[in-house]
Amino acid sequence: MQIRDMQRTIDAWVQANGGYWGELSLLARLSEEVGELAREYNHRFGDKKKKASEGPAALEDELADVLWILLCMANQQGVDLQAAFEGTMHKIGVRDAGRFTSDPPGGPGEPGSPA
Repeated sequence: MQIRDMQRTIDAWVQANGGYWGELSLLARLSEEVGELAREYNHRFGDKKKKASEGPAALEDELADVLWILLCMANQQGVDLQAAFEGTMHKIGVRDAGRFTSDPPGGPGEPGSPA
């Protein structure tokens, strides 16, 4: 499914279920969902492990929740995320061409070295 298809699917669902929330409510919801994703990352890869009483959370579910809200925000603001993503990929392709190749240590392609 293309991003535009996802936006259309979400828009149809939202319109059939009362419309979009206000801008600040969507932003708060995005913050909430990113927090849940961060919590799951911390449990899996960080120092804070889950309590024995906590059940497993699916990383893919948390990522999909963030994507859902981002798509809602784009729809609400009339943003074509397909076009925006394609523009970002072009920008990155031009700006970062050769940037992350295997150059000698300290060279321009080494992550963390000055660009």
